[in-house]
Amino acid sequence: MEKYTDRDTAILASKYFAIDIDRDSQAAFMMFQGQKTHSDAAILQVQEFIEENYTNKNTVEELADKFGIGRRSFERRFKKATNNTVVEYMQRVKIEAAKRSFESTLKNINEVMYEVGYTDAKAFRTLFRKITGLTPIEYRNKYAKQVESV
Repeated sequence: MEKYTDRDTAILASKYFAIDIDRDSQAAFMMFQGQKTHSDAAILQVQEFIEENYTNKNTVEELADKFGIGRRSFERRFKKATNNTVVEYMQRVKIEAAKRSFESTLKNINEVMYEVGYTDAKAFRTLFRKITGLTPIEYRNKYAKQVESV
């Protein structure tokens, strides 16, 4: 497929259709797009804010205050609307950004980690593996654009 289209399209197709027999999970192929089919307009605004500002270290309390919702009500409404806690949603958005960066840039793991808002390498690697089933290095090796020799 890459021969007739490009690397990005080939990666996208592999995520949609690939079955890696040696894997226990297909988590690496999942593309998180956020659950936005709910009818809670305030939570939809929060989701958009999180996705646009994923590099910031926002707390649940700060988000609740920013959108004028009590913390407990905010957490309950967010979970009901998205099936994720606020923290889980923020983590998924950050990891999705990291995946895109590993696929399309040659930045090292630490650069990507800082770029998406993490400062603890162990926590980042652990979360990345939990969500994708691969370490950041394994993910990059599998999905990164190939650098063509000159």
